[in-house]
Amino acid sequence: MLRDYRPSDADALNEVALWAFLQFERYYSDWKAMRSVVARMSELSSAAEIIVAEDAGRIVGGVAYVGMDKPKPPFFDPGWPVIRMLVVAPPARSKGLGRRLTEACILRAHRDRAPLIALHTTPVMEVALAMYLRLGFLPLREAPPVYGVPYSVYIKTLGEGVGVADTWCLSTRSEEAE
Repeated sequence: MLRDYRPSDADALNEVALWAFLQFERYYSDWKAMRSVVARMSELSSAAEIIVAEDAGRIVGGVAYVGMDKPKPPFFDPGWPVIRMLVVAPPARSKGLGRRLTEACILRAHRDRAPLIALHTTPVMEVALAMYLRLGFLPLREAPPVYGVPYSVYIKTLGEGVGVADTWCLSTRSEEAE
């Protein structure tokens, strides 16, 4: 089940983020610094909407949707909505959670009437990058490296309006959050 983040989710979400990023430890030139950033994923809730994936009452994934004109890294246009820190716990992978979390962000961008949505990722995150490409994200430009790891900005243009299925998903998620 996907739902909106609650402050009581902070510790569990931060643990999942660390667990999800641990496989990339060897790529970062300063893992200790990167680990510190990842371990504070819940702090993104101050400027973003965090969506969590829950299974049997446990947080198994999450993503931050940073809306248009919310603070974001300077390599993004300030008016773009952005997907940040998509994480899925290793045992919960290969079940489509990453895709569902990404699609939830895309639905929020539709809700906000954004013409596109952006993210940044790296080739070392092979599975995530392949998923983003399948979802229609296209490379736009390089972003600054993160502790020695190359990153690029990707964007997905959004169509006119929101379809019937999207409207149903948005209203269902809102009802679940209540």
